[in-house]
Amino acid sequence: MQSFSEFIISLTPGFTPIIGNNFTHQDYTPVDLSEKNPELLKLEAASSEAFSVFINEYLKNKNSRVAFGGYNELRTLYNRSELFNNPENNRNIHIGLDIWAPAGTEILAPLDGAVYGVKDNSNFGDYGPTIILKHHLKNRTFYSLYGHLSRKSIENLEIGKAIKQNDKIAELGDFYENGDYAPHLHFQIMERLEQKCDDYPGVVKKQDLDHYLSNCPDPNLLLKI
Repeated sequence: MQSFSEFIISLTPGFTPIIGNNFTHQDYTPVDLSEKNPELLKLEAASSEAFSVFINEYLKNKNSRVAFGGYNELRTLYNRSELFNNPENNRNIHIGLDIWAPAGTEILAPLDGAVYGVKDNSNFGDYGPTIILKHHLKNRTFYSLYGHLSRKSIENLEIGKAIKQNDKIAELGDFYENGDYAPHLHFQIMERLEQKCDDYPGVVKKQDLDHYLSNCPDPNLLLKI
């Protein structure tokens, strides 16, 4: 039997768009948001507006329109939020894929599925409006998560609604509604939801990393950016 990572690779033959608005494969460029990037030191506790400026300047310098990256990346930028940085729980390793694009950018379903969970995870530094899809393909069931959406994206969204590949499922939210981040999509794939339905950790602590990397493979195995 294929490993879950091998299965995810097999689902799409090549680049699979997850954002609309006429972005193409050539519009993407990788960005390093790890603790090793010295440019981020001055932004450790910076505002979402300042981080937006950083991303926009980075894209301008790269002559690109969309930045992506972050899987299994140790980040210091979560230090500003007690959700991640507190005496009981220091979570700072990102296990999803971030796609940095303007607020209002359309989010597209990369695969057929159905709406499984919907919630505004409204804590400071959290996902904000979130959608989880359930997929059953090639006799295997798994889940995908879309975080930092606009609030209107989840208004009246019905659990169980069927979703087809390339359907518009949401739009990116702005900082005042997306958990206080520069606009971006947090995309994550989970083999198991582990008794959750409308939330799942996207940032974890080192002690739990092996478990989460096993359950949450690199989303770029699917998107092939």
